[in-house]
Amino acid sequence: MKKTIFVFGGISSLVLLLFIVGFTVFNWGSAIVGYSAMIIAFSFIYVGIRNYREKYNGGTIGFGKALRIGLGIALIGSTAYVIAWMIDYNYFIPDFMDKYSAILIKQAHDSGVTGAALDKKIAGINQMAQLYKNPLMVVLFTYAEVLPVGIAISVLAALLLKRKTPRSVVPAMA
Repeated sequence: MKKTIFVFGGISSLVLLLFIVGFTVFNWGSAIVGYSAMIIAFSFIYVGIRNYREKYNGGTIGFGKALRIGLGIALIGSTAYVIAWMIDYNYFIPDFMDKYSAILIKQAHDSGVTGAALDKKIAGINQMAQLYKNPLMVVLFTYAEVLPVGIAISVLAALLLKRKTPRSVVPAMA
């Protein structure tokens, strides 16, 4: 089980790392691209669980074991993503939060919100920017961005792949 988790967690990590590099080098900054990369990377959860079920577990797997495999793969991929983001953020785009906050504040102004509601929205953005100055908070925010996608795909894959009895092999007709 550990081998499956590490192999498919590694593959998932590579896909997520490619996205981080693309984000930095090619400015792939949209949420659609980011979450698409996460879904592609975490699709290896399904492949990993199925691989384990068919190759190592005689064609059967319970929901609990399938979920553990999926969560292990998701944790490895998410951890690689967090580490890559910390390196990227600290060494290549240390002004990320300043730029991101400015974009959010501009969007708040452009949204038509005025008065106290606008002030409250801007205060929230500034509070988030302040929290982002703490490396632990950056790690937590980054896990909160990626890990829920991995958890959701793990649950879905475990539900789809659980099987109590192996598929019977139909003998060939002579």
